Amino acid sequence: MAPLPRHRSSATLLAWVYGALICYASLYPFSGWRWPPGQGPMALARLPWTNWNLPFDIWINLLGYAPFGLLLIVAALRGGLRGPVAFAFATLLPCAISYAMECLQQFLPSRVPAMEDWTMNSVGALAGALLGWTGQSLGLIGRWQTTRTRWFVADSAGALTLLALWPVAQLFPAPVPLGLGQVGERLRSALADLVADVPWATALQQMLEVPAVPPAPLRPLSEALVVACGLLAPCLLAFSVMRPGWRRAVMAVGALALGCGAMTLSTLLNFGPAHALAWLTAIDAAGLLLGLLMALALVPLPTRVVVGVALVALTALAVGVAQAPADPYFSQSLLGWEQGRFIRFHGLAQWVGWIWPYVTMGWLLGRLGRREH
Repeated sequence: MAPLPRHRSSATLLAWVYGALICYASLYPFSGWRWPPGQGPMALARLPWTNWNLPFDIWINLLGYAPFGLLLIVAALRGGLRGPVAFAFATLLPCAISYAMECLQQFLPSRVPAMEDWTMNSVGALAGALLGWTGQSLGLIGRWQTTRTRWFVADSAGALTLLALWPVAQLFPAPVPLGLGQVGERLRSALADLVADVPWATALQQMLEVPAVPPAPLRPLSEALVVACGLLAPCLLAFSVMRPGWRRAVMAVGALALGCGAMTLSTLLNFGPAHALAWLTAIDAAGLLLGLLMALALVPLPTRVVVGVALVALTALAVGVAQAPADPYFSQSLLGWEQGRFIRFHGLAQWVGWIWPYVTMGWLLGRLGRREH
């Protein structure tokens, strides 16, 4: 299999992000570090067999590393490596990372390292690499590149990476549908802990105290506008790397379908199949329709205007989500993610949901600056 021409691929950025999130999820919650009792340095290199037989753990270890192997082989092929070298790279690197994570888990009392985990992670990476190898052999990667050239401008890797992460961010419970970026309370809590024992920071400590009266629920119009901005943000991010035309309209409809699917899946994971559509209230449906209509109205506008409106929408989204209170259902969802079986997804989706709007703002500002230059 001949190497593909070198090309800056979004798969490279996605592989970096996915690898970082895997490391975060493997070592979460990063507390209680201690030397394993009775273990010597050489014993730490031997992973124990735990003889577990939980289907959920088996499948999540397998499926969790399959995208990593797929992204790595696509990135390697797009980077110009030959097939066998790219396949070895995409298979061995995830195996090494998984082994390192399992060894480090021995220093965390809340995590259980296991040879079974490493085995299934390696099998998952192998499956992903085989899938990418097969796609390259069938010409699918080349066809994707042709499609990408037809739909997007040349410098679109960053935007495509952010668009691929957007549905992942929706999986972590949010106080408002599509409401990403609610990081203010976590920052306040972290800063309060940091200055708790600082004598000269009394004024700052008082500012960081939790208010006695919780914030009032968002008004229906405010909630609808936040939802509309949550849909408008990925649409305009896509428009910023697309030429004006009908393809932008298709992308807006696709973003609506993808966002609804991600929210439905998130609700299903938290409350069961019977409540999968409980998130879609009349107010939220109106917000989604408003966001879609606004995106369609911006289809013919030039890129510079689209980027400016996108920055406004992202700012409004961040401000609106910061005003949204955590209702009981939201708190129950967080409890399930932080203490239940979804702890493996906790770091993967939580950080993406927190920082996605702000990273997108930075990328759009950088693109606007490059265009002006």
